[in-house]
Amino acid sequence: MARVAYAEESENPDLARRIREQRGGKMLNLYRMLMNSPPVAEGWLHLLTAIRQQCLVPALYTELAIMRVAVVNEAPYEFAAHLPFARKEGMTDDQLEALRMLPALAAPPAGLFDDRMRAVIAYADSMTREIHVPDPVFSDAARFFDARQMVELTATVGAYNMVSRFLEALHMDPEAPGQ
Repeated sequence: MARVAYAEESENPDLARRIREQRGGKMLNLYRMLMNSPPVAEGWLHLLTAIRQQCLVPALYTELAIMRVAVVNEAPYEFAAHLPFARKEGMTDDQLEALRMLPALAAPPAGLFDDRMRAVIAYADSMTREIHVPDPVFSDAARFFDARQMVELTATVGAYNMVSRFLEALHMDPEAPGQ
């Protein structure tokens, strides 16, 4: 059970409408919680919309980074929320299971993940666990992404660390089936 009550959409219908428009018609518990603070909800919506919909990092790698952050931070809500997106981008059940079982900062299995995916996993792990990314980890990821994409990948990992910490600190409830 969430530690703070969810806000009602009727308290700020314009914000609720914008959230639904930018989130495919859905009002997730995350946004219902954020609506307790309209300025925070507005900023969050703007930032996460930019990361999810306006960046040049291919969506497969964005979702891979998000899923890995969820695993490392033990944030099941975040993992479950992004599972459909990860599958849509082509991640297999074997990859998703390996991602769940892989200890933080361990080398991902080469048979399941290509070099670019392994670099993204290592970068997400390092940013999440160590904060200070070692030069070899950064350089490995930078082999696959240009300057803009490295900024976007870094912002994605940072933002989803914020998301998982928010979700877990407030004990966010999973979405009801069909929600």
